[in-house]
Amino acid sequence: MSDATSMSSVWDRRRWLTLGVIGIAQLMIVLDVTVMNIALPSAQHALRFTTVDRQWVITAYTLTFGSLLLLGGRLADLLGRKTTFLVGLAGFAVVSAIGGASVSFAMLITARACQGAFAALLVPSALALLTTTFTEPKDRGKAFAVYGAIAAAGGALGLLLGGALTEYLSWRWTLYVNLIFAGVAFTGGALLLARQPSPVKPRLDIPGALLVSSAVFCLVYGFSNAATHTWAAPSTYGFLAAGLVLGVAFAAWQGRAAHPLLPPRVVLDRNRGGAYLSIFIGTAGLFGTFLFLTYYLQQTLGYSPLVTGVAFLPISGGLVVMANLSTIVLMPRFGPKPLVALGMLAASGGAAWLAQLGPHTVYATGVLGPLILAGIGMGMVIAPMINTGTFGVAPQDAGEASATVTVGQMLGGSVGTSLLNTIFAAAVTSYIAAHLAAARIIGRQALAGLALAHGYDTAFWSIAGIFAGGAVIGGVLLRRGPLGQKRTPSPASGSVTMAQAGASPGRVR
Repeated sequence: MSDATSMSSVWDRRRWLTLGVIGIAQLMIVLDVTVMNIALPSAQHALRFTTVDRQWVITAYTLTFGSLLLLGGRLADLLGRKTTFLVGLAGFAVVSAIGGASVSFAMLITARACQGAFAALLVPSALALLTTTFTEPKDRGKAFAVYGAIAAAGGALGLLLGGALTEYLSWRWTLYVNLIFAGVAFTGGALLLARQPSPVKPRLDIPGALLVSSAVFCLVYGFSNAATHTWAAPSTYGFLAAGLVLGVAFAAWQGRAAHPLLPPRVVLDRNRGGAYLSIFIGTAGLFGTFLFLTYYLQQTLGYSPLVTGVAFLPISGGLVVMANLSTIVLMPRFGPKPLVALGMLAASGGAAWLAQLGPHTVYATGVLGPLILAGIGMGMVIAPMINTGTFGVAPQDAGEASATVTVGQMLGGSVGTSLLNTIFAAAVTSYIAAHLAAARIIGRQALAGLALAHGYDTAFWSIAGIFAGGAVIGGVLLRRGPLGQKRTPSPASGSVTMAQAGASPGRVR
């Protein structure tokens, strides 16, 4: 075997080991979005905080995560992805240990907020490393299939892990377990990732960072606040309005800034723009499904935390299988456009099926099938859209493209859960008000069960509509044909072909 062949074989093995390290880090981050959901009642009892305050255990994480993502992506581009990857892992592990040892509600919330900040540094670094390590179409498809499956199925696996840890150990282990994930990923990253200095002098768009962080913070806070207050509350519409104004100001500034935080060329590409919107819509529906099925299985069917987590495994299976099939086999042949449209329609069908739930629905006949169908649909959306959203960007913009994908996921999850939770609550209240007379005949408990079932059905019909809208939007925005297919450059824009845009292998920093 020649020296060149031997070196190529070593580099190939190193790349796939790198994928394993990145996958572990991504799994830890995605798990933490949902892993504490099932542990919340136990944490609430231990730290004695109110039900109203309970949502902040989740919101503190998503607020800092979402609002700092674009800044984290630019820091990864400027300072080097290995550096920010390892710093993010180490910081996440430390604050997870502090959160697990919390003796007060304030200590727990602070730790969760710090987790979000380090996640905002870690996630763009991980995805940018993946983007610049796997540049050949065949290998890129395989790598993004694995990454996309983790990103999509990790939320459901978080519910399973959270249920098991809470039931057999303690709610604190939903945080302590991050030390294991972070330790393995940090060791692998330190050994496998090559450290290269940034080819340009680091410059940061401070006004852009302040504008976008404030905009995302206001939007996430406003939608999260709607889940516990009304849409008419000043603390809801005020923050939402401020978020929109700041977002418009950020977009205007990026067109003028000398070193923009998010270069317009990243988001103005039609495929990437369609991918970001599709990620946003798909995540909104997916996390809404997780939310309402978690409540339905525990409150209506009486499942334990562990059994609830196990019940979500079929959606994870569908996601993993279809993420690999769609990214490796279907994307190179048909491109993202038909996959997103068909995937969204399949997920819409699963949500419409779940809209038939009643107070005595059997899992095997009323829940299992829709979960598998929704998993198959989202497997055709999430992984291909992560691939599409980072395809063809210049190496120096890989961190920002990666961060924008994740911003779509975070905003989608926040908007979806708060909007759908408000729809659910309104449906339950209106049903009880319209059927008060029936309570004298069937009893208040039976009426409450029927009202909850009506609320779930209304919420799942809304989710079906969200997915159907995503099928239309993705079908309209995304281009026909596989990624990298040659197209005629526009003289006005001076754009290059898609093949040229994605042909140059990037450097791993």
